[in-house]
Amino acid sequence: MIKILVSLSILTLFFSTSATALCIKNEKANLRTGPGTKYEKLWQVFQYMPFKMLASKGNWNQVQDVDGDSYWIHAPLTTQKYKCAVIKNNKTNLREGPGTSFPIVKWAPVDKYFSMKVLKIENNWVQVEDAARDKAWIYRPLVWIQ
Repeated sequence: MIKILVSLSILTLFFSTSATALCIKNEKANLRTGPGTKYEKLWQVFQYMPFKMLASKGNWNQVQDVDGDSYWIHAPLTTQKYKCAVIKNNKTNLREGPGTSFPIVKWAPVDKYFSMKVLKIENNWVQVEDAARDKAWIYRPLVWIQ
């Protein structure tokens, strides 16, 4: 019985650390094909873009995005201090409160890949803040949170 509990604890630790959530903390960050600046830049992302960490090599993290694609990013550009969310679809509405009875914010709708910092989650609604410090609420199934 003790062997089983120890094995389960080790497996839990392995799987929980292998799926570390990361957010972009800087204004912009480059995603590359490999762990270094000599590798091709594939995409530039903005503050609060969430990723799932897959591996690390030196000061570089291999990450996975909302679409399941993997890239490499310079680790100092990321943080684990807060959760982030990214819009999964084009023309997504954000609201002034947690529900469809609240008005849509003036800066909505937003498109896929719009990234935000998660402030709190209430039931199936997420309060978010964008890089301009504008706050809104979004229905949880419409975002990918890490």
